[in-house]
Amino acid sequence: MVVYVDLIFLTNLCIDGALIGLTAWMRKTKLVWWRWLLSSIVGALYVVMMFVPEFDFMFTFLIKFGLSLVMLFIAFGFKGLQVFMRNLGTFYVINFVAAGGILGIHYMLQSSGELFNGIWYTASGGMSFDLKIAFWFTFIVFFAVLFLFKAVQNSKRKSDRMTTYLGEVQVYIDDVTISCTGLVDTGNQLTDPLSRLPVMVMEVSLWQDMLPAAWKDRLKEEAPDNLIMELDQEDFRWQGRLRLVPYRGINKGTAFMLAIKPDLVRVTLDQMSYETTKVLIGLDGGVLSSEGKYRAVIHPELVQDAASAQSTALSAGATEKPLNVV
Repeated sequence: MVVYVDLIFLTNLCIDGALIGLTAWMRKTKLVWWRWLLSSIVGALYVVMMFVPEFDFMFTFLIKFGLSLVMLFIAFGFKGLQVFMRNLGTFYVINFVAAGGILGIHYMLQSSGELFNGIWYTASGGMSFDLKIAFWFTFIVFFAVLFLFKAVQNSKRKSDRMTTYLGEVQVYIDDVTISCTGLVDTGNQLTDPLSRLPVMVMEVSLWQDMLPAAWKDRLKEEAPDNLIMELDQEDFRWQGRLRLVPYRGINKGTAFMLAIKPDLVRVTLDQMSYETTKVLIGLDGGVLSSEGKYRAVIHPELVQDAASAQSTALSAGATEKPLNVV
């Protein structure tokens, strides 16, 4: 049997480097490049030692565990026992995920004949398994599993960040209350240029039962000013509350959004409630979240404290704002 030690060393150097790098990414820690490289070299050299008979005593659990401590110490240093133990736990979780992924994909690709050929019975009646995984299969699948693991973690972090900006919205008009989940969009600067009121956008489907029947499914395709022109023949009790808010979409010209003036809006975010009457409700004909996580886009001014809101209102009155861009 021919063994290419240099190939094994380089492969394990890449694998150990990937494990250390993903550990740093999970722990949100910045790595020093020479520490990263030195830690990977130490891990790769350990694998090469398995071909030296004199070092067979090193392949025990305690030595392997001690080596992982040395690798983490070289890569991250020692910034306290708690931090070090968290790095260690993250490192082993990533190792187990990678190893489990390789084994899972290996057995998933095997046929029933190959699977049973790897099972044999001992003289005492016990069962053993013969595991044979190709070198290049291990190398390729390892990085594929790590890539998939990182993609899943990225998605989870994005979802967690979004959750912190989700709040419950309640809109009151006369005896009608509309409730939904809203997303606080810090980049949303949509305001009515005449009244300087902030505009909170909601899906029009939430208001379908209160709007004129002739407007059903038309707000998505038809200009709202055309719909308002038809109100002469419609019985709509909130006609005096309607507004047209101009805005400029991305790569689009100026358009108008239909808005309603509510009596009160209450936003509950992080167990804190914010109430205001100085707001407009913009009606969007589409779906704001493809996953259905929220159905309203909350203007950031609605969740500021009273002093900040007053300061914003004063500055808005003294400074001319540009046309809304959303």
